[in-house]
Amino acid sequence: MESVFKEVAFIAYHFHWTRDAVFEMSHKERHAWVKEISAINEKINAPR
Repeated sequence: MESVFKEVAFIAYHFHWTRDAVFEMSHKERHAWVKEISAINEKINAPR
C-alpha cells in the first residue's frame, strides 16, 4: 500500500491532478505515468 501512496503523491505533485483521480487509475497506469514523469525530469535536469 505504501507504494500506491508514493505513486499517487508523485503524479499529483508533478501534474497537479487530484488524489482521487490518480487513485482511480490502475497500478499499471500509475506506473506508466511515474516512468514518464521521471523521464521528463531526467531530460530537464540533464547537463547541457
